[in-house]
Amino acid sequence: MKDEDLAHVLRAAIDIVGTDAVVVIGSQAVLATHRFDELPEDATFSVEADLAFFDDPQFDKADMVDGAIGESSQFHESFGYYGQGVSLDTATLPSGWEDRLVPLEVHNGTARCIDIHDCVISKLVAGREKDFEFATALMRHELVVVSTLVERSTLLPRVHQKSVLDRIERCARRAGYGAGTPDE
Repeated sequence: MKDEDLAHVLRAAIDIVGTDAVVVIGSQAVLATHRFDELPEDATFSVEADLAFFDDPQFDKADMVDGAIGESSQFHESFGYYGQGVSLDTATLPSGWEDRLVPLEVHNGTARCIDIHDCVISKLVAGREKDFEFATALMRHELVVVSTLVERSTLLPRVHQKSVLDRIERCARRAGYGAGTPDE
């Protein structure tokens, strides 16, 4: 997904739900801080933008997005990318993530995207191979700071801390940092 594609999805979502209280919580959140052409392919291959909404306890807004611009919708068929309505609880994020949200201006409002380090941490909690590839690519291209990832891992629920720290080290080795977790 390119940055203009994410902006298109966000404009559509804001129009659909009538509020810009939207948060990009998936991998495409990196497009708030880096242009598509600055990112490695492994960081932009997704064709979906995971969108959650503040004040959506019954997931009505998420359902509206899914129905109008979600997977297999006319929007998806027409443009090749889509918005996936999700809950704020879909991703496990480090505490304080709300204070680190990155604003992304679109013509009809200001969406928010999770910080790139929080995004990587949430992907490492999920622990799928595509998540390791995403994290490794961002490390390899020095778009995230490994010591910041280590610090953020301590802000996770205790049950996830050790596994995420191990995954950070694994991805750092894959990115060419050698044994151990490097400093800044």
